[in-house]
Amino acid sequence: MTAETILFYVFAGLAVISALGMVLNTRNTVASALSLVVTMVSLGAIYLLLEAYLVAALQIMVYGGAIVVLFLFVVMLLNLSTDEFPPGRQRLIKSAFVIAGVAILIQILIAMGNDPLFATPPEAVPEGYGGYRQVGIQLYTDYVLLVEMASLLLLAAIVGALILAKRKID
Repeated sequence: MTAETILFYVFAGLAVISALGMVLNTRNTVASALSLVVTMVSLGAIYLLLEAYLVAALQIMVYGGAIVVLFLFVVMLLNLSTDEFPPGRQRLIKSAFVIAGVAILIQILIAMGNDPLFATPPEAVPEGYGGYRQVGIQLYTDYVLLVEMASLLLLAAIVGALILAKRKID
């Protein structure tokens, strides 16, 4: 095994473990959000190993940075200190997710065993595929309206959070 393969398995395992930590940690929302940060950074490292540098940078900056910081800000703003699910119900929900995860894993293993697609190596990607130039051209020509709508949505979310945070409205 090469060092790249070992690193891939390390980051993939870290991403899965931290994602499970995020989902199964229902008592502490801040720890759950920090597990989300570890998951996003691990996925960014996997993108680096796949030589998708733009996607790796966007993954870490946008999701690992901005989105999770926004989640943490909202969690701390709302002060979610009480647990809404009783412990008996938590066990039921956790066991349902474990059963669903095992069923999905079995389906993936069956599909990998029967499908000849997994037996052949992937084709080489064309030169410049997924690069910053191609993404920038698509983003600012075909999807410029969607980008502006997303920025307005984020602006409305910030204004709403500030209104919620203010104790007295003048």
